[in-house]
Amino acid sequence: MKEIIAISGLNATDNPGPGIPVAKSLYKKHKIIGLAYDANEPGIFLDYIFKTYLMPYPSLGKNEFLNKIKEIKNKEGITIIIPCLDVELPLYINSEKELNDLGIKVLIPTKDMFELRNKNILSKLSKSIELKYPKTYEINSAEELINLFNETLYKQNGFMIKGSLYKAYKVYSLEDSLKKFYEISNEWGFPILVQELVFGEEINLVGVGNGKGDLTGYVSIKKLTTTSIGKIWTGLTIKNDKLKEYAEKFVKETKWKGPFELECMVHNLTNEINLIEINPRFPAWVYFATEVGVNLPEHIVSILNNSKIKKEIYEPGKMYIRYTEEKVINFSDYANLLKNRNI
Repeated sequence: MKEIIAISGLNATDNPGPGIPVAKSLYKKHKIIGLAYDANEPGIFLDYIFKTYLMPYPSLGKNEFLNKIKEIKNKEGITIIIPCLDVELPLYINSEKELNDLGIKVLIPTKDMFELRNKNILSKLSKSIELKYPKTYEINSAEELINLFNETLYKQNGFMIKGSLYKAYKVYSLEDSLKKFYEISNEWGFPILVQELVFGEEINLVGVGNGKGDLTGYVSIKKLTTTSIGKIWTGLTIKNDKLKEYAEKFVKETKWKGPFELECMVHNLTNEINLIEINPRFPAWVYFATEVGVNLPEHIVSILNNSKIKKEIYEPGKMYIRYTEEKVINFSDYANLLKNRNI
């Protein structure tokens, strides 16, 4: 069944969003409508997207959001939305009933699920699924950071400083940590998290939960090289039975509904896994999973339509390479998007 699917997260800069890989996974079978927050998001102008609308920023609230969705529904007949950005998920969660009333289906976590994986309370969840989580401190001021460094961190050979939803940096001194503290807080606010540094290799798992405790599919990878902000540049599919078991426990424990990503570190010698964070949406590398045979965005469509999902198996040893690409468009298209709020 061909659906009309709206997808957000169309940025493809040094911090790429998941929207383009999700669209690439679905556009051959479905009609894709883009939802953008900025006219400069590259995905707007790519061939995977049939038409794009500029959305009001989530900070403008529920009424502005629903008015725009109603407009798009009336014009395009969208039947499914796959939100791809953390910052917009609370708005979709709070509007799920209204979206359903409009005839728009979403597969997203509940409010309790979403809050459960916040970085500042993730230790509770990790204990429930028997997965280690590095010691994490929550701070709300530079003074707290200075005190924490002097009392606890000054002997450590580096640590992580993070926003509660976005941005994470490895730092090695008080000066570096203060710089990143102000950078993150100015952009994303508080709290700021300071986390014990865990050594090893980064391994990630992307999966989908059906809301009934079942993991419908997954792919695990190891990051080989990353950008300066930790985004994957090259990666490798792997098989790690422990990581799969933790994903199954997470989905069963939380009855997780929708896509997710487990970000972990594995110790090279002991194979001990530490949970770093859980993302409540698809990662920007999800098309890697599609290319190796596990089309997780299509799982979303199947679950929403109560369709059977066939078991998909991927091979370890497949390599992912991200690259930059150029595209030339007419400036009039860009200008029309700004003027008409759609293109």
